[in-house]
Amino acid sequence: MRIFVCTVVHHPEDARILHRQIRALLDAGHEITYMAPFRACNVTPWPEIVPVDVPRATGRRRLHALRMARRVLRERGGEADLVLLHDPELLLAVPRRLRSRTVWDVHEDTAAALGAKGWLPAPMRIPLRFAVRRLERRAERRMKLLLAEEGYRTRFRETHLVVPNTTNVPDAPPAPPGDERVVYVGQLSMARGAADLIELARILQADGITLELIGAADAGVRPLLREAQRTGLLRWYGFVPNDRALRMAEGAIAGLALLHDSPNYRHSMPTKVVEYMARGLPVVTTPNPIAAEIVTESGCGLVVPFQDPAATATAVRRLRDDAALRLDMGKRGHEAARARFHWPEQARLFVAQLEDWASAKA
Repeated sequence: MRIFVCTVVHHPEDARILHRQIRALLDAGHEITYMAPFRACNVTPWPEIVPVDVPRATGRRRLHALRMARRVLRERGGEADLVLLHDPELLLAVPRRLRSRTVWDVHEDTAAALGAKGWLPAPMRIPLRFAVRRLERRAERRMKLLLAEEGYRTRFRETHLVVPNTTNVPDAPPAPPGDERVVYVGQLSMARGAADLIELARILQADGITLELIGAADAGVRPLLREAQRTGLLRWYGFVPNDRALRMAEGAIAGLALLHDSPNYRHSMPTKVVEYMARGLPVVTTPNPIAAEIVTESGCGLVVPFQDPAATATAVRRLRDDAALRLDMGKRGHEAARARFHWPEQARLFVAQLEDWASAKA
């Protein structure tokens, strides 16, 4: 089976796209052509794939990337058995003749997420929300869909396979949680708690606890993070490939997930929560429903109020001062992740569904 995987928005080493889905397809013996912004992100493609470089769509600078993507799909898409899209923007770039063999992997509630796009003028958000919903309904009629969350089902009329954003869980926790640092892994933005993290670092500095941030940042928060790092408040490593980022997180007091109370996050499972659990780290999370439910049911962490760095610091101190508590929470989290969120279980469903669609098309 030949799969043409496409993104102009995500980093080419995005965990779901590359480390989970493409890896699963390669391991199953399939051929992958991967269209992504390799040069824009300074990424060397894996030797097992056929790379196609395109510009990256960021902020308001999206038209050039979409035009290039449409040209590539028109010229190269016909060689594939299936085209796998990872950006809603690319729904506008798929030539008509490829629609019946196109799969859209729905990563987020795009319409709800518009409110968190700082680059988007406020007067445009409501009309664009309606336009996105209309585009989704049209895509459902013309293409095949995969969903990353159970909560996305209500947006569509038909039933679609859900492939949750889980992670590879080691047989045993790699290292016990320590008592010197806390970590955050993932994209940094205001809605994901960037300002709260900086204030948390300021509070914890007096306790001798270091905050480490591992992930790329939205343009609006980069100056704040650079200044915080310059003054020694925290360590910010920028983008690190997912597998290496999680190894860096091992041995921390806890992993942080400080999402704000945003419509885009209310029905989503923060992947970082499961990744922390898989690495044997206690989790400190805000009370987004799914994250809070996972943490509470498994007893693997603490839930803190939204946008409350002081309460978050109290939770971190509690874990730092109670070695037995953090060890127990790390152990419980790992066991729950292994039982419920191990990616190979989802990988088999994902690969089988694409194989079925390709066979039906043939």
